[in-house]
Amino acid sequence: MSIKKLKPNINSQRQRSVSGFDDITETEPEKSLLEPIKKSGGRNNQGRMTMRYRGGGHKRRYRKIDFKRQKDNIPARVATVEYDPNRSARIALLVYADGEKRYIIAPDGIEVGTTVMSGPAASPDLGNCLPLSKMPLGTVVHAIEMKPGKGAQMARAAGTEARLTAREGKFATLQLPSGETRVVPAECRATVGTTSNVDHMNIMLGKAGRKRWLGRRPRTRGVAMNPVDHPMGGGEGRASGGHPRSRKGVPAKGYKTRKRNKTSNKYIIRRRTERKKRR
Repeated sequence: MSIKKLKPNINSQRQRSVSGFDDITETEPEKSLLEPIKKSGGRNNQGRMTMRYRGGGHKRRYRKIDFKRQKDNIPARVATVEYDPNRSARIALLVYADGEKRYIIAPDGIEVGTTVMSGPAASPDLGNCLPLSKMPLGTVVHAIEMKPGKGAQMARAAGTEARLTAREGKFATLQLPSGETRVVPAECRATVGTTSNVDHMNIMLGKAGRKRWLGRRPRTRGVAMNPVDHPMGGGEGRASGGHPRSRKGVPAKGYKTRKRNKTSNKYIIRRRTERKKRR
């Protein structure tokens, strides 16, 4: 994937960059795999705003993604690599030998015409989905399950990957993109390779209107509000606002909000915060 830097013909394009879309092979999605999306604009079932700074945005249709990859031992050909407005990664259209079509998150480097397969008997090649118990140690994976059969939940964003570092008994150890090291059941499935669209993190929106296209409205700073509206509001002149905190008073910048007795704590070997402390 490439990134295009636009000429600053107008001021809003001075810092703007866009994707080159050179990895896209088809512009029209598969109609049988589309669903409508109803936007809430941050309102609940009573019409009251419960999430601020949301609304608008370009109209989208949802692409049904096969996160479970349970169509085992049937080869599938990669027909297209497409853009998905609902996620940062690219998606690939698979056409199975029996004629069924499904979308998956496209691995980085996948090409049209490649044959992929899922199941315990599949080889650990790019795009194949198989249990962690059948992969060699050191394999780079994405779209990882946390519970067997539930579907991929981890490492689905553009350019993310995890590494299989160890296996012991019924569990496998993974080093996640955040730096966290945790164990998951070895029967959980994952797809071999790195998620596509690696350069997504380097794209600059460049103007406020582009943020509006994504469904994000302008955000008001807490220090610009009145004391009745925000803990950091008020004061004479341009006051700094005091200790940074949220609208509900929860401190920012390092305050821990995770419950001490959370059930999943036993699966986390090393927290991502420990990695930052060593630097």
